[in-house]
Amino acid sequence: MADIAFLLLIFFLVTTTMDSDSGITIKLPPHVEDLEVEPPPIKKRNVLEVLVNSNNQLLVEEKLMRIEQLRAMTKKFITNNGADPDLSDNPLKAVVSLKNDRATSYKAYIQVQNELKAAYREVREDYARNKFGRTFDQLSVDKQNEILTMFPQKISEAEPEKIGQE
Repeated sequence: MADIAFLLLIFFLVTTTMDSDSGITIKLPPHVEDLEVEPPPIKKRNVLEVLVNSNNQLLVEEKLMRIEQLRAMTKKFITNNGADPDLSDNPLKAVVSLKNDRATSYKAYIQVQNELKAAYREVREDYARNKFGRTFDQLSVDKQNEILTMFPQKISEAEPEKIGQE
């Protein structure tokens, strides 16, 4: 009887799978020792400052904005190509700087992240449809890489600090 129980135990251990927890897939930059190398200069117009304060209010370029407006603003910023002097020179230079307060809720943080990433996806999708007449997913890997190179996702996240109420 003990042998049968042991065999059943081994059978169930071998045949069952363990679910691995999956979270948000964000690739963190590698840790760099404190180097005294200054970052390259970036024009202020090429940086879109996005802030989520402790009240979960969204401020873009120090102006209060609703989360529903963030995607359109980000798309306009990325695709400006120097037309508006307050927005980016071109998509290769456009950087979205995201900063949160330590008291920002996780839900607000994720909503902002989702809107920023969706803006990049939509810009790439629009370009694919206009230039190639297909969706981004229908393109060959070479054409997808071409679009990814033209519209790199540059979202810079500053370490959260106690910003306070804005």
